Amino acid sequence: AGAARDLACRCPVDSAVAKIDALARATKVTLADVELLADRARGRRGIKRARVALALVDAGAESPRETRLRLLLIRAGFPRPQTQIPVYNEYGVLIAVLDLGWEDIKVAADYEGDHHRSRFSFNKDIRRHEAVMELGWIDVRVTSQDTEAVIIRRVQAAWDRRT
Repeated sequence: AGAARDLACRCPVDSAVAKIDALARATKVTLADVELLADRARGRRGIKRARVALALVDAGAESPRETRLRLLLIRAGFPRPQTQIPVYNEYGVLIAVLDLGWEDIKVAADYEGDHHRSRFSFNKDIRRHEAVMELGWIDVRVTSQDTEAVIIRRVQAAWDRRT
């Protein structure tokens, strides 16, 4: 918890959130523990920035890119998305876990990293995407080549189709 508080105090907000997301996912540290330490550190340099970062932490993020995607969407005015959304078919079989999104309107955003370059992963991801779409989801797939404006426009278009 002390390490998370220190990261939140010392790092820029987005960097701190990504690092604390990873720390929270990998350890048993809870946000409540970190917030308690932050409360005890009133007046400490960086504590105001730390509170901003801590409010954005989500242990569901599986990579710094997923964290940055989530933060981009929040700052663009979207409601805070749920992370790691399980999607089941009509038989109750898990067919996908979406990086983040809004289950109530079935809109998701998935960050597609470099691990998707193998032929097996590429084919598996195509089938997964088709299955998710058949269940009524709009799944916006994001890569490192997408600009922030393009991501926001694509997610907004999906959001508008559903709301």
